[in-house]
Amino acid sequence: MNTDRSWKILGPGGGGAQFVPAISPHDPRRVLVACDMTGAYITHDAGKSWRMFNLRGRVSFFAFDPCAPDTLYANAIGLWRSDDAGQTWSLVTPDPSKVKGLTLAGDHGEVTINTEAGPWTKRVTALTVDPADSNTLFAAIASGADTRLYVSSDRGRSWRRAAVLTDGGAKIYVDPRSPAHDRTLIVAGAKSVQWREGGRWKQGQTPAGAHRLREFSIGYPVPGEPPIVYAISRESIYVSDDGGLTWTDSPPPGETPEMIAVAACPSHPETAYISYRHLKIGGETFFGVMKTTNRGRSWQPVWKENERAAENIHDAWVTPWLGPGFGETPFSLAVGPNNPDLCYGTDWARTLRTADGGKTWQALYSRRLPDGSYTSTGLDVTTCYGVHFDPFDTKRVFLTYTDIGLFRSENGGRGWISSTQGVPHEWRNTTYWVVFDPHKQGRMWAAVSQNHDLPRPKMWRSQKVSDYQGGVCHSEDGGKTWRVTNTGMPQTAVTHILLDPESPPEARTLYAAGFGRGVYKSTDGGETWQAKNNGIEGAEPFAWRLILDGRGALYLIVARRSEDERIGDDQDGALYRSTDGAEHWTKLALPPDVNGPNGLAIDPADSRRLYLAAWSRPVNGRPVGGGVFLSEDGGTSWSNILDRDQHVYDVTIDPRHPNTLYACGFSSSAWKSTDRGQTWKRLQGYNFKWGHRVLPDPLDEEAIYVITYGGSLWHGPADGDPTAIEDIVEPPALCYEAP
Repeated sequence: MNTDRSWKILGPGGGGAQFVPAISPHDPRRVLVACDMTGAYITHDAGKSWRMFNLRGRVSFFAFDPCAPDTLYANAIGLWRSDDAGQTWSLVTPDPSKVKGLTLAGDHGEVTINTEAGPWTKRVTALTVDPADSNTLFAAIASGADTRLYVSSDRGRSWRRAAVLTDGGAKIYVDPRSPAHDRTLIVAGAKSVQWREGGRWKQGQTPAGAHRLREFSIGYPVPGEPPIVYAISRESIYVSDDGGLTWTDSPPPGETPEMIAVAACPSHPETAYISYRHLKIGGETFFGVMKTTNRGRSWQPVWKENERAAENIHDAWVTPWLGPGFGETPFSLAVGPNNPDLCYGTDWARTLRTADGGKTWQALYSRRLPDGSYTSTGLDVTTCYGVHFDPFDTKRVFLTYTDIGLFRSENGGRGWISSTQGVPHEWRNTTYWVVFDPHKQGRMWAAVSQNHDLPRPKMWRSQKVSDYQGGVCHSEDGGKTWRVTNTGMPQTAVTHILLDPESPPEARTLYAAGFGRGVYKSTDGGETWQAKNNGIEGAEPFAWRLILDGRGALYLIVARRSEDERIGDDQDGALYRSTDGAEHWTKLALPPDVNGPNGLAIDPADSRRLYLAAWSRPVNGRPVGGGVFLSEDGGTSWSNILDRDQHVYDVTIDPRHPNTLYACGFSSSAWKSTDRGQTWKRLQGYNFKWGHRVLPDPLDEEAIYVITYGGSLWHGPADGDPTAIEDIVEPPALCYEAP
C-alpha cells in the first residue's frame, strides 16, 4: 500500500466528529481543525491535504499570532505553541521547566501533567495574541469554578493576573484599533460580555430572554464604529452594534430552528454565518447554515438539507453512502479573517468549505478516485479495529471500523468503499472483526454491532449490556453483500470471531465473543450457534477476544468492568483456556496486580509461551498492572517484560519472525522487540495518542500497520522512521509515558 519508508495514514477519510476550524489571518490556505479523538490537523493548501499532529489530548481551541505567520497556539492537555507552522510544538503552560512527568488514567488513558507543585489542574479556556505584539498574550485560565484573565508579556513564560471574569471566559477579543499601550478587550462568557476600555471594566447585559448563550462572534468595522457582536442561544439570534452592551433580536427565516454555531467575518462583520437544525420552512424541516450580509437584519439559508441531499453540497462518501443526516449540521464554523465569502464548517463526520459565500460547499476530508473508491486527504477521525487481507486476492483489503462499519478496498488500499450491504441497519455502526475461509474464495464472516468503543467502560455506564444489539453476518462474495446468520445467538455485541482452520471446509467451526453473553460456537459454518460458557464466571461475561494456539487450545479474554483500584472481585477481567473446543473453560491466574487483560499472543513455535497485553489500574494516583507480560509455562506464572507503557491494548507476533513482537496502546507509542520481549524500542514517527494494535504488513517485511482508536490506519516502516520529526519537542518528560 505504501511503498516509501515514511508514515502514511490510510482510509476513506473523515468519519468522526470535527471541531473548531481556524483560518490563518496571513494565508487563507492555512487552516487548523480539531477532533474528539486526540488528533489535530493542519492544511497549507486549503484542504487538499492535511497533516495530523498529536498533542496527547483533544485540542479545545487554536489561535494565530497576528504578527508572526508561522506561530500557532493550540490548547490540549496544556497550552502549546508552534513556531514552524505546525510542524513541531512546545509547551507554554504549565511552565515546561517545572514538568516532572505525566499520569495516565481512565478508560481513555487521559493525561494529566505533573509539575513540581503537583498535578496541573488549571484549564486555559481562551487565548488571543496582541495584534501588534507577539510577546503579549491574553488568556482566560480556570481553576475550579474560578476563571481569571491573565496577561503575559513574554509569550507565556510568565503570567500576571489582570481580572476576575465574572462570567467565565469562552473567547477573548482585542480591538486592533485600540491604543497599543491600553488595549480594549472584550471577553465573551456564557451569559454576557465584559469590556476593558481605558483601563476600566464594564459588564454587558444579558440579552432579554436568554438564560445561557451558546456562542459569540465579534468583528470590527471601520474605525470609529464599535464592534459588532453576534450571539446565539439555543432558540434565538442576537446582534449588538455597541460591542455587547445592548442587544436586538435577529429573527431567522422559517420557524423554531435550534442554533448551533455562529461565526462572523472579523474584518467585515456585516457578514456572519450560523449553523442550525430543526428549521421549518414550507412544511419541511431542515438543517444547515444560514447567512447574513446586513448585520443580522435578515438571514438566508445557504446550506439547507434534510433526508434529501442539497444540490450545492458537494460531499465525498458520507452523504452518498450514509445519507445527509449522518454528518448533519456543523458544530463549528470559521470565516476567513479577511474574506467574508470563505467559511469552513465541521460536523459529525466531515470538514466542508465554501469559497463563494455559501453558494457551494466542498468536502475536504476525502477525494474520489477514478474507480469510484475514496481516499483520505489526511483528515481521518475513525476508530479502527483491524486491517484484514483476503487470502485469495492481495488487492482486496478490509478495515473494520466504529461508526462507519466495514470498508473494503479492491485496489490494494489506495481507495475504499463501504461494504455493509445486507447488514441490518441497526447493526452497521461497528464491525469489530472479519475472518476468511482459508479454502473457499469469497467466503467470510463478520462480527458486527450497534454498540461501539468496546471495551471502554463508558459504554456500559450509559446502557445495559443486555440491551446491546448485533451478531454475526456471512458473505459468499468477498464482502460485497452480507446476510445475518444468528440462529441460536441472542442479539449481542459480537466483538470477535475466530475460525478453526482444522475444521471441515463444508462445516466450519467458528467461535464468537458476545460482549455480556459469553462465547458462542458454530459447527455448521455459522448458520447456527450454541452458548459455550461452562466454567466462565459471572452472569454477563464481557467476552472480548478469542485466540487459538497451534495445538488447538482456545483462549478467551474477558474484559474488566471497572477502572478503580479494586482487584480480586467480580469487576476484574479474566483469562480462560479450553482444550476441548469451548465445552469447558479453566480460569488462568493473571499476573499480580493485573485485572485488565486486553490482548494475547501465543508463540507459534511454543504454545506454552504466552504474551499478555494489559491495561493498568490507578493505585494512589499511579498506574499499576499494565504493560506486556510473559508466561513460559502456559499461564501458570508471569513476568512483566514491558512496563514503560502502562496502557497496552494489544501485543502481536510477526508470523515470519516469531522472535519479533509489537505492542501498542493509549500512550502515544508503538513498541518493537526483536528478542522475544527482552528489550523494546519505541518506533519513531508514530505518535497517535490512542493505538489499538500493530500488524506486520503481509506483503512487505519492512513495513507495519498500526490500527488506531480514532486515527484510522497508519502504515510505515517496521523499525520506525529515524528521520521523522516528533510533534512534541519539549519537554522530554512529555514525549512518552514513564511510570
